[in-house]
Amino acid sequence: MLHKIQLENILFLDIETVPEVADYQELDDAKKELWEHKSQYQRKDEFTAEEFYDRAGIWAEFGKIVCISVGYFHMTGNLREFRVTSFQGEESKLLEDFKTLLNTHFKYPKHLLCAHNGKEFDFPYIARRMIIHRIDLPYKLDLFGKKPWEVPHLDTMELWKFGDYKHYTSLKLMAHILGIPSPKEDIDGSMVRDVYYEEKDVDRIVTYCELDVVTTAQVFLRLRNNDLLADSEIKKV
Repeated sequence: MLHKIQLENILFLDIETVPEVADYQELDDAKKELWEHKSQYQRKDEFTAEEFYDRAGIWAEFGKIVCISVGYFHMTGNLREFRVTSFQGEESKLLEDFKTLLNTHFKYPKHLLCAHNGKEFDFPYIARRMIIHRIDLPYKLDLFGKKPWEVPHLDTMELWKFGDYKHYTSLKLMAHILGIPSPKEDIDGSMVRDVYYEEKDVDRIVTYCELDVVTTAQVFLRLRNNDLLADSEIKKV
């Protein structure tokens, strides 16, 4: 079935998120209490709510998006090109810019969004943050009333599960077992908060995010048993 999807109709994406503020003490009392309640089952008794706050970025209610990177195929005959670009900066602005992309170039029923663990993380996170910023959801993220087969989302992790819904496989592990060359990343997801707030190096985060988009596309190609992208086919736009 994957071979029936035209590669040009897929928008591959990845997001990077951080806690909404740099330090727990910047939260007001109400938000501190809500964070303590929200995080209690994950942190158990090992950490206080304050000590656990550096992980707040994984929840849309307590985090924010600092980068959305996207990639898409451009085909000219038998020649292919994978074009990568990113949205960064103030969150409401990058969300509006991403929405514009969806409403102009990826707005038709044939167009699909694809991310690794996107159905559990990227897609709902973006939608929640848009609602928080009072941004009307684009059609591709508004799932209300849609039947499962009408949802325009692909998820490389879900595809790898083959119905085994308790199975989790990271993008890095999938790339390794499928023989996809590992990108030369100088950070990982656990470092994004410090790179953003301490080093204030957003460009470093963008590079990391874009590499994950390329890797997601490579995984999708392997799931179709297609040739992997060569470096010369990947273009930053």
